[in-house]
Amino acid sequence: MAVERLELESRPPLTVDEFEALAESEGWDEDTRVELLDGELVWMSPINDPHIGCVSRLTRLFSRRYPEQLALLSIQNPIRVGDYDEPQPDVALLKPRADDYGTAKATPADVLLLVEVADRTLRTDLGRKARIYAGAGVQEYWVMDLNNATVYVHRTPSAGGYTARLVLAAGDLISAQFAPLVHFTLTELLA
Repeated sequence: MAVERLELESRPPLTVDEFEALAESEGWDEDTRVELLDGELVWMSPINDPHIGCVSRLTRLFSRRYPEQLALLSIQNPIRVGDYDEPQPDVALLKPRADDYGTAKATPADVLLLVEVADRTLRTDLGRKARIYAGAGVQEYWVMDLNNATVYVHRTPSAGGYTARLVLAAGDLISAQFAPLVHFTLTELLA
């Protein structure tokens, strides 16, 4: 086991193209829960009930308040962030495109808002993923912390991370930068 671990650690990072070729050669289907972060395969934990509820709630609320001419709602689909990153955010609001992203995955230039729902992944979502998204220029990134009933709002990306971060709690209002007149209460998002 130690030898295998050493071999994995010394392996060069996977590119997105190598990741996709590996998925095809291994027969992974769309239900295989793995994403590519920093060139590393990251197996995602099973989705539990609170996580399902929050993603379903966001889907319902976002689809009602953001017209399809303004944003395309994408649920747990990959975003090609760079040569070594293809995460699968829980919710993405994307710029509308005629093909609905059926001919090419979304990239950071397409993203209006990314949302991760964290019940077991808070450290990764606030650390590694925030760094990756900021470095790629994703303009706005929210982390829904289910355990502490808070939302971390990240804005103003730079190569080193987001330079603006708000922490919101019950009773606070939130709106995405791309649609500042569309408000949500944290209570309704985290109910």
